[in-house]
Amino acid sequence: MRAGSEFTTSVRRGRRAAGSALVVHAVRAADSAPQTSTSPTRVGLVVGRSVGGSVTRHRVARRLRHQVAARLDRLPTGQLVVVRALPPAAACSSQRLGGQLDDAFERLFGPAA
Repeated sequence: MRAGSEFTTSVRRGRRAAGSALVVHAVRAADSAPQTSTSPTRVGLVVGRSVGGSVTRHRVARRLRHQVAARLDRLPTGQLVVVRALPPAAACSSQRLGGQLDDAFERLFGPAA
């Protein structure tokens, strides 16, 4: 996901699940724009300056991107998903970030996710 309007729609209109290091926002793309429910799920990452310096932010973004990619096939189709990293994400391992993603996805999409 790259369009600012998609990020805004997901954050403002979507449901939210928070953990200690992540906040995940999700909305069905069909609710936000005229698309079919079979459109692919799109995911965007937000890693702000509060997470740390440039090197830290990019490290967190790479870890999150890898963890989301491993779970993308379990998400329902037609979703706009925004994963926002909180400052504690800088100290988390990739496994812990993955566990928090699993928890957030389960709260948002049910146990099948």
